[in-house]
Amino acid sequence: MIEWLMYMALGAALGTMGGLFGIGGGLVAIPALGLLFGLDQQLAQGTALVMVVPNVLLALWRYHQRNRIDLRHALALSLCSFLFAWLGSIWAVGIDAQSMRLGFVVFLVALAIWNVARMFLKAAPASAELRHGWPWLGLLGSVAGTMGGLFGVGGAVVATPILTSVFGATQVVAQGLSLALAAPSTMVTLLTYGLHHSVDWAVGIPLAVGGLLSISWGVKLAHALPEKALRAMFCVFLVACALMLGFEL
Repeated sequence: MIEWLMYMALGAALGTMGGLFGIGGGLVAIPALGLLFGLDQQLAQGTALVMVVPNVLLALWRYHQRNRIDLRHALALSLCSFLFAWLGSIWAVGIDAQSMRLGFVVFLVALAIWNVARMFLKAAPASAELRHGWPWLGLLGSVAGTMGGLFGVGGAVVATPILTSVFGATQVVAQGLSLALAAPSTMVTLLTYGLHHSVDWAVGIPLAVGGLLSISWGVKLAHALPEKALRAMFCVFLVACALMLGFEL
């Protein structure tokens, strides 16, 4: 019982961050599970997905309530993401755990560098209307889906900065579309990891319960924060996650 409460408390903290940044909490859950519970990379990713899937679905609903998501854009992203997430997850379960962990650290560092660089680059004013439609949204869904399936983070963490910079979306609109992209890809990735016995359900289920209880607070906070502050926090968040995983190598 004490362990369940501990996992639920951790899930609540991760759920809040997932709602805040539109990523479902998996990005920080993976290094946390490795550091705190000694899970190898694939098992940490699969277990985190148990929390991520319901969190992403709830966060998507909350974002859509506050800021309606364009169905045309969401479908283009989600359909391509679904297919490539499945392929990426099949690839992931066959990779050596240490190599997977190193790849994940590189992935996070690259994302952090990209996000920091964006803060100093001159950009056109953000808009609720995207600068590019199909087939570019399909390409983004394919790349983000592959990364999501490979690293178990749903692809939202890849899609969000690209949607804000290349596609010109506001941070909130980008996070809503990223959640639409992540919803089907996280489900097929969890299924693949589960079939390959890379999920600790006893840890993942209470994490999911805690996340569901708190993710709405994160979404509410995301809509209350200034655009620049939210982007800066996202950069710091990525760097912190990369450092956490770096200690495990």
